[in-house]
Amino acid sequence: MSINQNFDNSTFDEVKLFGLPAQKGRWLLIPLGVLVLLCLGTAYSWSIFRNTIEKSLAVGATESLLPFTILLVVFSILMPITGFYIEKIGPRLVTALGAIVMGIGYATSGLVNNIPLLTITYGIIAGAGVGIVYGVPLAVNAKWFPDKKGLAVGATVIGFGLSPLVTAPLAKNLIAANGDKGWQPTLIIFGIAFTLIILAIAPVMKYPPKGWQPAGWTPPVKLSESASNSSTPLLKSLSFYGLWLCFTIGTFAGLAAIGIASPVGTEIIGLDKNTAASAVSLFAVFNGLGRPLFGWLADKYKPKNAAIISYILIIVASIMMLSTTKGAIATYLVAFSLIYLALGGWLAIGPTSTLILFRSQDYAKNYGVVFTAFGMGALLGTLLVGNIRDIFGNYLPFFNVTIGLSVLGIILAVFLLKRKD
Repeated sequence: MSINQNFDNSTFDEVKLFGLPAQKGRWLLIPLGVLVLLCLGTAYSWSIFRNTIEKSLAVGATESLLPFTILLVVFSILMPITGFYIEKIGPRLVTALGAIVMGIGYATSGLVNNIPLLTITYGIIAGAGVGIVYGVPLAVNAKWFPDKKGLAVGATVIGFGLSPLVTAPLAKNLIAANGDKGWQPTLIIFGIAFTLIILAIAPVMKYPPKGWQPAGWTPPVKLSESASNSSTPLLKSLSFYGLWLCFTIGTFAGLAAIGIASPVGTEIIGLDKNTAASAVSLFAVFNGLGRPLFGWLADKYKPKNAAIISYILIIVASIMMLSTTKGAIATYLVAFSLIYLALGGWLAIGPTSTLILFRSQDYAKNYGVVFTAFGMGALLGTLLVGNIRDIFGNYLPFFNVTIGLSVLGIILAVFLLKRKD
């Protein structure tokens, strides 16, 4: 797979991707981006690792969530930094560098025997690799699809959400096949495999030549007319703070749910470990579906309305969980599917809103800053839910918090999540 690099000597009509005219070849970038994000999204299968880690290392819920929490925080911090360097050193080199860092983090995580070291290897090192790579396929595909940005970004990011559909059962089987500390060789295997996959794809992560656009398409007049509005510095825009706060609230509930999905199934509903792992795979489908669905909603009905819908889903799911009882499998499956759907939605609402509300030329840098909300939601949500479990003995009180924050999110979306013309 290679991209024609002779842009300076070719007309735009002759630009090719994978040996095809760019108009057609660009569509192959989406499944490749999905595959990259599927590897990165293995973090969403962390709940499968938690039970065996808690037993083998003799730790509680808060401690077993810590490596996952730190990974998400580091991931979100590296996003804005990477956004600046993608433009300077190129998406291919950034992708390769991130793949190597992530692989080292995963592989060394399989060699440690305590939570502090696991937090460093998995949380910080692997998290850095994920943060370096994550934004590249989104930025590349946004450039190749100026006419279908919401669709391209939403379809690409689906890989991150769908990852547990593949990696959760794979992790479960690998852990079971390797004894009491099966999580260690599993992390080593994942690190090697994901590094090789992403390195193989890295060479095709390249921007189109400057000025290229799909045949027959020209930017809508309204975009050029609104350019002066978008020139407002990001951090001085009320729309940015509205988006950042709404993103934080959306990920607060969703990322906490990802960390507790399997334990809630076993501890509260009474599922066995295999069934709980299968449930996590089901939830991943909804997480993945949320990306193109909410990317389309944000494109067609404005980011504000897409955000409100996501909060309503979280409220409904939280009410369901507060009324659940042991054996209420359907309630558990529906409620967590809705929360995963809403979280998947925010991984599309965030980038799509950034494209719509601010200068598209600065997308990589802008979304990097916006994405720090993901880390804040991860930090607050996972630490709170872990402490709730340790203090109250179960996870259910957490859903009172998600209801209150979702109501606040609706209010913020109505008044702040809009473009200031």
